Amino acid sequence: MTMTTDQVQEPTPSAELQDPHHADFPGSAEGRLLMWIAVVFSLFQIATAAHIISLPSQVVRAFHVGFLMLLVFPLVAASRGKGPGIKAVAWGLALAGVAVAVYQFIEYKPLLLRAGDPLTRDIVFGVVALATIFIAAYVLMGPALPIISGVFLAYCLFGEYLPAPLNHRGYDFSQVIDHMAYGTEGIYGIPIYVSATYIFLFILFGSFLERAGMIKLFTDVSLGMVGHARGGAAKVSVISSGLMGTISGSGVANVVTTGQFTIPLMKRFGYRPAFAGGVESTSSMGGQLMPPVMGAVAFIMAETLGIEYYEVVKAAIIPAVLYFASAFWMVHLEAGKYGLHGLPKAELPSAMKAVKERWYLILPLAVLVYLLFTGYTPLFAGTIGLALTLLLVLGGSVALGLPNQALRIIFWVVLGFGAASFFKYGITALLIATVILIAANLFVKGGWKTLDLCRASLAEGAKTALPVGVACAIVGIIIGTMTLTGAANTFGQFIVSVGESSLFLSLVLTMITCIVLGMGIPTIPNYIITSSIAGPALLALGVPLIVSHMFVFYFGILADLTPPVALACFAAGPIARESGLKISMEAIKIAAAGFVIPFMAVYTPALMLQDGGPLAESWGYWPAVAYIIFKAGLAIALWGAAVIGYLSRPLAVWERMLATAAAFTLIVALPITDEVGFALAALFLGQLFLRNRAAAQKADVAQ
Repeated sequence: MTMTTDQVQEPTPSAELQDPHHADFPGSAEGRLLMWIAVVFSLFQIATAAHIISLPSQVVRAFHVGFLMLLVFPLVAASRGKGPGIKAVAWGLALAGVAVAVYQFIEYKPLLLRAGDPLTRDIVFGVVALATIFIAAYVLMGPALPIISGVFLAYCLFGEYLPAPLNHRGYDFSQVIDHMAYGTEGIYGIPIYVSATYIFLFILFGSFLERAGMIKLFTDVSLGMVGHARGGAAKVSVISSGLMGTISGSGVANVVTTGQFTIPLMKRFGYRPAFAGGVESTSSMGGQLMPPVMGAVAFIMAETLGIEYYEVVKAAIIPAVLYFASAFWMVHLEAGKYGLHGLPKAELPSAMKAVKERWYLILPLAVLVYLLFTGYTPLFAGTIGLALTLLLVLGGSVALGLPNQALRIIFWVVLGFGAASFFKYGITALLIATVILIAANLFVKGGWKTLDLCRASLAEGAKTALPVGVACAIVGIIIGTMTLTGAANTFGQFIVSVGESSLFLSLVLTMITCIVLGMGIPTIPNYIITSSIAGPALLALGVPLIVSHMFVFYFGILADLTPPVALACFAAGPIARESGLKISMEAIKIAAAGFVIPFMAVYTPALMLQDGGPLAESWGYWPAVAYIIFKAGLAIALWGAAVIGYLSRPLAVWERMLATAAAFTLIVALPITDEVGFALAALFLGQLFLRNRAAAQKADVAQ
């Protein structure tokens, strides 16, 4: 089968700009109002991040939640076509949420002075805050997360009546409301702080880059690199989704973004619909493992653990590469099994040409990574990255409006020096340059379209942040329950008691807990919940701190691939025109590395570039790192051959069982299991080589 380049390339960004309401806001007057509220929300977040507006952290968090409530209810009602009555209720709930934020602003100092002794009106506003957040979470994400958070809130109120050891000393209603709705332990805790600072900025950053053409850049580079190879269509999906993961914070959003292009492409080239959907789901969820953004969990993890951001990235980088290498290997084997080939190279876009045409889009991402790894805070790095992206977008249309190439070069040089001046003059220099470029775009051809792109990016960024922000607010109730009652200790003691007899069993129990809690819950709240409950228990069993948190993070991501919920797979279902459950079963096979790597890292922390473990103590740090990477790669390769049933030729059942046994023993990391695993791997590969050579000789004789 052959296809032209025009058939496989996605629509250009300019096509998106033709719709002034591309951010999925209704086209009515109400929709336009909501769109401008979203723009103001984004501008407020930028202003507070850049310290243009200076407010106490508690007030910033309260306004963040207030904006979330103001947008969620009317936007959901309008997008679902509800009648006037429901819309009136929605606006009533929205204004109630705003009232809570205004109350926190007006009463900021008095609330500090009467902390622990709330007035009646404090309790009323606290109840309104909790009620609106629960309702917002329900209408936006379904019942799972509100039910879980509601159980924890009920435990605060009624847990004293439970039998030991589940009971606590008891807390009255006003104490619980005061703890949850005020201060920094409940809904305004660390999750909402991170949402109101780092996460929102990085969502905006990704929104601007996507609209500026980053998706097309990633797709063209992927097509140019591997589109011609065996199974090239699926390999394009793996690479483009991995690249999207560097700027995107949502795996499910990646499925519906890149999947619109990659899934039909895979189907055209012969991949089964379920497998095509599984590849895209697995790759998109893996994007949350890929630094620098990591689905925004990296920032929450760093803040929770009190460590530098780059420490989280250091722990994530090798597992992320192994995850995508595993998915790449799986689609390579599937293509070999069914004889699936790629596009003719002459019909594919040039990767080098794509980079030459849009290399400037990589600059903000490169600067972002540089700042994060040189000790700057994520808040500062995100602000600078977003400002540079704005400069590129706004400056691009101004440069195109200049009459000749020489003036364009001079313009970009001057703009480059202006952007570099932030090292001396701070964020003010970038803000001045941005204001000048906005004014310039009012007078150049195409400038209004560029300004419309910026407006749409601001609105879409705010809209994208809604489920993340609401999730961060409601999981604050769970964390508040932990800090108020010490509930995590009960579960932790159970995990530790199991671990005394078997660390492996305690890890399996933790894995199951993460996957069950993750059903229907986004990755960020799932990580926060499971790390609060299971993280301390794994630490008590001797698992390094960051490894224990990465363990629960990985299985929180995989919860979106595992049945019965499998959000990413069901999102891919309509695109692939296949059952979400069938896609989920394929995704589990493709994502095998995701299930394997966390266990291997617990037994050998060097896989996450951490000190500790018997291997590092006896061999030294870097030899241990090299060994575990080689062993993990071999285990993944064997597992892929066993699952797909192909390695240079179709495998017999006993060969697949042998490969499975070899892979499993390499993973377990018990005494002599490595030796057994290498021996079984050598036996498997040796007999495969001999049988292939015998088959080749037989074919030669036949000729």
